[in-house]
Amino acid sequence: MRQHQKFSAAEQQIFTLGRILQTLREEDNADVLIETIISYLKEQFDYPLIWIALYDRLNHILFGKGGVTPDSDNSYLQQRMVLSPGDLLEQVVIQQRPMGVADLRMEKRAEGWQEIATKFEIQGTIMLPIRHKDRCLGVVMLGSKRWGYLIGSEAKALLNIVVGELGTALFQLEMDLQYKQTKHPDEVLLRLLEKLRTLATLEQRLEAVVSATHQFIIPTRTNVYWFDPQEHYFWRRISTQYLNTGKSIQNKAQNAVTVEDLSDFYYALSANQLVWIGEGRSSLKSYSTKKLLKRLDVRSLLVAPILWQKDLLGFLAVEGKEPRIWSEADKNFVKGAAGLISLVSLTENMETNIKQIQADATLKSEIVESIYSDENIEQVLSSCAAKVLNRLAATRFLLLFCEHEGYEYSFFYQSQSHNRRPLKFSLNKLKEVDAELLERSTQAVGVENLEEDLRFFNWRSSLLEAGLHSILVSNCTPQKIPDAILMIANENNRSWTTAEKELTQVVAQQLGVIVRQWQLTQQNQHQQQIWQTFEQSLRILEPIQSTNQNTNIGEKKSEIIVLEQIAAILNCPLTVLLSWHPGEKFAQIIPVVVANDRFTIVADTTIPIQTDVLIHSALTTSGLVNVNAGDLPESTRQWLCGSGIGEVLVIALRTAEYEPTGVVLMADYHQRKWLPETLNAVETLVNQLAWSRRQKQVTQLLELKTEELQQLNWYKHRRFEDTRSNIVMLLSQMHDLGIPNNQLTLTRYQQLLRQLDNTVASTTALLKLEQWQLIFNRETVSIASLVKRSLKGVNKLVKQHKLWIGVHGLGQKLEDEQLDIDDSLISNSQLTISGDIVKIELILSELLIAACQRSQEGGRIDIWCRRSEQRIVEISITDNGTIHPQLLFELQQDTNSDILAPSKLKQPPMKHLPICKKLIKQLQGQLDFYQLPDGRIVSRLLLPLE
Repeated sequence: MRQHQKFSAAEQQIFTLGRILQTLREEDNADVLIETIISYLKEQFDYPLIWIALYDRLNHILFGKGGVTPDSDNSYLQQRMVLSPGDLLEQVVIQQRPMGVADLRMEKRAEGWQEIATKFEIQGTIMLPIRHKDRCLGVVMLGSKRWGYLIGSEAKALLNIVVGELGTALFQLEMDLQYKQTKHPDEVLLRLLEKLRTLATLEQRLEAVVSATHQFIIPTRTNVYWFDPQEHYFWRRISTQYLNTGKSIQNKAQNAVTVEDLSDFYYALSANQLVWIGEGRSSLKSYSTKKLLKRLDVRSLLVAPILWQKDLLGFLAVEGKEPRIWSEADKNFVKGAAGLISLVSLTENMETNIKQIQADATLKSEIVESIYSDENIEQVLSSCAAKVLNRLAATRFLLLFCEHEGYEYSFFYQSQSHNRRPLKFSLNKLKEVDAELLERSTQAVGVENLEEDLRFFNWRSSLLEAGLHSILVSNCTPQKIPDAILMIANENNRSWTTAEKELTQVVAQQLGVIVRQWQLTQQNQHQQQIWQTFEQSLRILEPIQSTNQNTNIGEKKSEIIVLEQIAAILNCPLTVLLSWHPGEKFAQIIPVVVANDRFTIVADTTIPIQTDVLIHSALTTSGLVNVNAGDLPESTRQWLCGSGIGEVLVIALRTAEYEPTGVVLMADYHQRKWLPETLNAVETLVNQLAWSRRQKQVTQLLELKTEELQQLNWYKHRRFEDTRSNIVMLLSQMHDLGIPNNQLTLTRYQQLLRQLDNTVASTTALLKLEQWQLIFNRETVSIASLVKRSLKGVNKLVKQHKLWIGVHGLGQKLEDEQLDIDDSLISNSQLTISGDIVKIELILSELLIAACQRSQEGGRIDIWCRRSEQRIVEISITDNGTIHPQLLFELQQDTNSDILAPSKLKQPPMKHLPICKKLIKQLQGQLDFYQLPDGRIVSRLLLPLE
């Protein structure tokens, strides 16, 4: 029986708990909920003091909602209690956990409750927080007349369940109340959207949005401003001032808001930011806030941008004459209403937009067709520029090109309005951040106002000076470092739409193909130019095989031609050669290319090799050295004085371990940069020139020495032959005399000995003075004596070949029966020749020997002596012999033939004739060979008179 009664009591307790919980879940009145809880606590628990209060978290106050006291006087339970730091109830609210007091009467932390506890003898007290999750909603206080606050676990569980459910119910009631008190912009916007579907024109839809916004927020007025991207201002299109009045806004300019006046406001709208200005607060800077309020004549403002595909179409403005704090509902509604306007605005210019899209597609296809047509680049770019400028209503079409990374951007092509002049300047290289922007961007980058925008900062000053204030820039090679850039420029500030940016990007990519084709063509032509220069240099820099003065001039000309080709490869306006010979201390300036007066040099200056900075840099560095003209000392600038000289390249004419004999100097404008492949080609050509120059100098020296030794050998050979002949003759005469036995024979014998001594003496002088080189003496002799002495040397050959020699023009008898003298001519026997008589005599003898050797037996040789000019005597030897045409041709040439090719002049006795020809030239004479029409061969010798 006892067990059944206990079970029934527990069951009754659970039933009561269930009923209370159901009431808490279904009831929507807070007072009823609190009364229900009070009744339950009074019924289920033996607490004479029950108090329930709700918590105001904004003011940190507990509001008493009722309870139970021993004397049924509940007036104190309805009081408002301000929580103070350190109070027990404040700890319960803050910490959100139950607290107990053993004797409330003695608790000083429960101010105000001590008197009640003393009055009703309340001791043990429990304080429970009414909470939902981490939010405290109130407090439940239970007071007992027993000392202590411990309760059983079952009672504790019931209290936690009931108080927890009360917290959930109160929280739900609070949320419902807030929902009812809060505006719901979504519902209004849905109704507005339904209404917009029934309206036909954009103006009607804009008026509906403005009206709905005005009714929801209730400001002083509501306006819609529309944006003109080309004129760069906002104009008021719809206003609540004109709704239901039949009036419309006629003058755009009168109601315009220019972007220049409110740039911060404009940039915020372009970034899709909500602009609000309320009581003491603003989303803009203070300066911009004051300016905007003054311009619109309001004291509070809420503005939402109207955007479509990142293009700003306008904004929806809610304006108030008094300061106002804008709620989140107001902001969300205005933002949503502006979004509805952006959607419905598409229908306004649908046909125009479709036609524009079709026109843009046609423009793109036409550009592609022109790229693959036979038209030249100039025609293609001209046609493209005209169409793009007309489409974008812009002023200038600028295609920029940078030859190499780090270079300035030059105008590859430009087109402008008819009343504009082409731009003459170049643009600096881009900042790294701008280059990365163009490299990453998928569409053209628009700058609406260059004066305020920091993008493309390095170009800003140049473009502003040219009168350009707004630009549209696109990389012609996307995802790569921009070497070709398309720029569309306008003289006024303006906005660029997304469609315009996308069109410009597509056009830029297509133009990038043209620029790339041109670049490849230029590279190909440049490579061909380099190869042609190499080929021409190999032909020009041929070994010099002659040592005369004309050859030296030709060598210098060939070096200058090669340096001119190097200047052409580098395209530099100044190229000079600083030249010297080994052992010299000063260099000579040889100008090669001087393009204009800005690159002048003082060519007659001698440069000290050891102290000059440029020469020292070239000699101590392998390869090209780049020097800035600003770093040169004053001593160098005195001769390198051109005002346009900014960058200088120098390279030594270096040949391995041999001492350099020159430096090539090339100069150009400031900050000029050269391509690596061009510099490599220049180094190769200069190295080739250096080796060729050394080869020519060595070859020239060797050839000069060879000629001198050949002349010396011939001269000595002939002299020794003559000496031998004289000695043999003298010895023969002495042998014929025998031992002198009388005075006459002794005298003759002594005379022969003196002649023999003179002959030996002349040989001694020859061996001593002309050991390794010829010495030219200056003597005089009559032409008759010269001819007579020369004929003695060929007397044996004349007799051997039975030749007849005729001498004409001397006017005196020569003692030889085989000589025929023509006395009818004017006598020239008294003419005196000046020079090295011994050598001239040997040369004349050599010519007579050659004539005798080629003449037939019994032939005739004529010697003509005449005075051809005032100070020149001509000796011509004619014979009827035969000569090979090739041999005669080689004798007539002033330059040397190929040293490796076979030639009759390389074999004696013909080898002596070129030696005589060169030797007589050193004696200020001239020797020519030619053939007369009748077949006679002429050896013509011109000698200077005394």
